[in-house]
Formats: sequence, C-alpha cells, structure tokens
Amino acid sequence: MIRGVRGAITCDKNTKEEILSRTQELLKEMFLRNQIEPERISAIIFTATKDLNAAYPAEGARLMGLKNVPLLDMQQMEVVNALPMTIRVLILFESTKAQEEIRHVYLRGAKNLRSDLHD
Repeated sequence: MIRGVRGAITCDKNTKEEILSRTQELLKEMFLRNQIEPERISAIIFTATKDLNAAYPAEGARLMGLKNVPLLDMQQMEVVNALPMTIRVLILFESTKAQEEIRHVYLRGAKNLRSDLHD
C-alpha cells in the first residue's frame, strides 16, 4: 500500500544552509516517527513559500543520500496571512500501516498548521 505523510517546518533565515538543514531536520523526524526506509519511498514533494529561494529543499534530501528517490520542488501557493518561511513536505511511501497510524510531523513555527494531524 502507498501511504502519504505530511510535514512542515519553518526557517529563520533565507539562506542555503538554513533551508538544507531544516529540510533534513524535518525529513529525519518524519522517517523516525513513521519507520520510513529510503528504498520504500515512491516520491517526495517539497513546497517552499516565496520568501525561501536561496536553495531547493530537495538538495537537502539528496545530501542525506536519497539519490534514487524522485524529488520535486515547487513554490507554495501564496495565500493571505499564510505562515511565512515555511517548507512543506509530502512523502509517498510503501507501508503496511493503516492511514490513522501515520504520524504527520510539524516542527518549529509550523506546529500549529495542522494540530489535528500530529502529536
């Protein structure tokens, strides 16, 4: 079964180092909480708000060794009063978990985006 897990994290600065490190922080936590193994990942989709343009979040994933996983970066829709400086992630992966067992991960300033979906 292919399952999806969502996550988001905020950055403090629009720098390459910040974007890459925050992306890796988020991915590591998503992998840990959902027991995701890289060979079981079908694809990862990243979005970043318009104010984060110093690097591609997918580069952070590549630096973690995800060389064969299809990755896609996109710009997040610009919505009035939306949370700025935010990276969002959708991981599609093979799992035997039921949908309600998936643990979505929202870190730092993104914690309140979907309080109904995470711990």
